[in-house]
Parts: sequence; C-alpha cells; structure tokens
Amino acid sequence: MSARESQIRSALDKIKAQLKPGVELIVVTKTFPVSDLEILYLLGERHFGENRQSELSKKSEALAKDIHWHFQGGLQSNKLRAIVSVASYIHSLDEIRHAVKISELALELNKRQRCFIQVNLDADELASRESNRSGVDPKEFVAFAESLIALAGIDVVGVMGIAPLNSDPRPGFEILRNLSQELLKMAPKASGISSGMSGDYQIAMEYGATHIRLGSSILGQR
Repeated sequence: MSARESQIRSALDKIKAQLKPGVELIVVTKTFPVSDLEILYLLGERHFGENRQSELSKKSEALAKDIHWHFQGGLQSNKLRAIVSVASYIHSLDEIRHAVKISELALELNKRQRCFIQVNLDADELASRESNRSGVDPKEFVAFAESLIALAGIDVVGVMGIAPLNSDPRPGFEILRNLSQELLKMAPKASGISSGMSGDYQIAMEYGATHIRLGSSILGQR
C-alpha cells in the first residue's frame, strides 16, 4: 500500500466512523488528481463531487462508469450540456433559466436530471451580497420549487445549502431543514438535504443532512 493510499484510507475510516446511518458521503475531489480518485474508487467510494465542468468531464472519461458524479459548482449556460451528460446529481440549481435548459437537455438524453435546490443561507442581506453566495432566497423558495417540479426533465431530490461564513452554522442549517419540510409537501420523495462540509458536517447531521460533501478532511489541503 502506498503512503497516499494509507493516508486516504485512514482519513476515510475516521470520517465513516462518525457518519449517522443513511448519510451519503460525497468526496469532493475538485483540483485533486485522477490518481487520488483511483485510490478512493479502490477503497469503495462511488460518489465524487466536482465544481468545474472541464474537470468533471475529464475525470469522468478517465474513470469507471459506475461512479456517481455530483456537480456542485456555479452553473453556466454554455456548460450545461456537458454537465447533464455526466452528472448524476446537480447540487447548485438556483435559477429557473438554467432549470429549463437542464430539463430540455435531460429529455434529449433520455434521462431525468436529479437536482438539489441551492438555498442562500446568509440571513443578512448585506452579508449575502458581500459573500457573493449563490442560492435561492428562502422567501422565494416555494415558488421556485413549484416551477422546478413542473419541468419534465428534472427530478427534484432535495435542498442544498452552505452555512454562512465565519458564524454559527446552526441557524442556516435550521432554515434548510425547515425548507426541506416545505419541499416534502410538494414533492414527497424529495427528502435529500445536502449540507455540511469538512468544518461543520457533524452539526449538519444534527439538522438532518442526508448528503455531506467532504474534501480536505479526507484528501488533505489542496
């Protein structure tokens, strides 16, 4: 076993020992080399997260076809075809114009694109503008969700959020949990809550996270 494999295996074992039953681990592999993903694959991981279409496309071509790719970066219209052709899940959907295009592309590819609705959890409007955070305003969530559910090529699977910077993540995760309950009234199968990263995933699980996205705590610093 190589030193790198040993390092990754040890980190994975530590994380998995802390996961609540039923929580899906997504290893965020952005900027890490294909060799690291090959190690993760050998260790049994099948859910990888990427933020850039170019990297997603390159890695998906190099690796096994049974991997579930999770796209969690900002969406751009000219990159959507490439993303939809590869991604099992899109975690960052927050604009109806992108949703309409994703639905069209998914139907062309004879699939339903599974999507999480990204919610902006920065409660303070000034903080939200300064952080340039993406996401649907919680006040507009219900109307946005209704619009997505009506699209034939999209399968809304849940909500996604990133806790506010430099503050207690609990209020944000509570907002996300509450919106998840609202979504379930409209789409009873959309029970996913994608929240929690390396610094706050244990708190996210306290607030019902079903999918956690971890990079540095498994692969180290980039």
